[in-house]
Amino acid sequence: MASTYGNDLRLEEIGDGEQSGTWGATTNTNLELIAEALSFGTEAITTNADTHTTTIADGATDPGRSLYLKYTGTLDSTCTITIAPNSISKTWYIENGTSGSQSIIISQGSGANVTIPTGQTKIVYSDGAGSGAAMAEIGTLGVTNLAVTTNATIGGTLDTSGAVNLNLDTDSTSSTSGALIVDGGVGIAKKLFIGTDLDVGGTTNLDAVDIDGAVQLDATLTVGVDDTGYDVKFFGDTASAFMQWDASVDDLILGGAAGLIVPEGQFTIASTPMTSSAADLNQLDGKVAKTAGLETIWVPATAISPTTTNGCTALASVETTAGKPDMVVLAFPVAADSFAQFSIAFPKSWNAGTVTYQVFWSGIAATTNVNWTVQAVAISNDTSIDVDYGTAIAVTDAAQGAVEELNVSAVSGALTIAGSPGDDELCYFRFGRDVSAGDMAGDAQLHGIKLFFTTDLANDD
Repeated sequence: MASTYGNDLRLEEIGDGEQSGTWGATTNTNLELIAEALSFGTEAITTNADTHTTTIADGATDPGRSLYLKYTGTLDSTCTITIAPNSISKTWYIENGTSGSQSIIISQGSGANVTIPTGQTKIVYSDGAGSGAAMAEIGTLGVTNLAVTTNATIGGTLDTSGAVNLNLDTDSTSSTSGALIVDGGVGIAKKLFIGTDLDVGGTTNLDAVDIDGAVQLDATLTVGVDDTGYDVKFFGDTASAFMQWDASVDDLILGGAAGLIVPEGQFTIASTPMTSSAADLNQLDGKVAKTAGLETIWVPATAISPTTTNGCTALASVETTAGKPDMVVLAFPVAADSFAQFSIAFPKSWNAGTVTYQVFWSGIAATTNVNWTVQAVAISNDTSIDVDYGTAIAVTDAAQGAVEELNVSAVSGALTIAGSPGDDELCYFRFGRDVSAGDMAGDAQLHGIKLFFTTDLANDD
């Protein structure tokens, strides 16, 4: 009976009565091949080959039989390696030692195969099922202690119910491209690099955190505990500008150029009075605080005087009907241009910018188009009042009604006050009627003027 080689190591099995006087040599060869099956072997792949076959020789030395098998060579594409015969059931440590940054695919039959990226080693095994044979790699690996002295690359999920201790060298990193899930503690001596997600089921205790990207919190952020707080500081783009919660004094501090901007009508003090370094603020008690913005001043005819030259008619009280409102007005005749004046000391909260105005008046005839003008100049302390007014800004009211009917003009354009206005200055206004620019055939009676100005402070402190 002839020898056979049907076992998983392709050892020669001597037939009954065969090799009389020489079987010892065959047995020694088999012992050597068994030792080879526990050894390290290398096999070169033809340069840039897309396929390669490793056939374990019958009864003769062969690197494919080695427990640790390293493939070498240069590749420019993925190479599929078929290990034959397809009846062998065996385990290998297979290393992709090729150059060219290409993977190798370990196959046996038409079944599953195993891909090994360049530079990696995998534990694979064959099922020896013939034409449909499959290759598989080791699945879950249970170890008591795992020591990684250089780099640990994790392609999927690292899931541990205990502690993960990474004592990394100075130049080493731990890199994961999947998720790191740890139910116990994680001790990292040097640096941990995580390419995607870090999912921590318990409490994360970090001595210092430096975050270069965006942070999104989907739950409450609490700093400290009741009766034990910590400082929180936010810096602005301007040097020395910041907002800080100072736990030592329990105060919110705005430093440098930092300010607080609250939309109109949204700043409310709930109960107790506020204080500032300048003065006590009013007891607001749930009311909305005053904010900077557009404000108005009403200047009645009683506060306006005819100018000495080309002045309008003196202030008069015109009765409508006994027992009904009298009109206290200044009359501006149709015969010629005439003027009146008033003065205002604006609050310090005024931004010293342009103003606008609106005229409240009545006519003595139901015709159209009365043209009003206003010009102004600011006078500061220790300077002469004998100065020129600025440029006049006109507004025309074409919506006149019947006699003794109140007319309200549109708001004028921006009026620039001459003289570089500022705090603690007196602004003189010259109000007039431009007869040639209108066509109302009669006197125009002024009830008063509404001035609009802008503040940039909430008060005059």
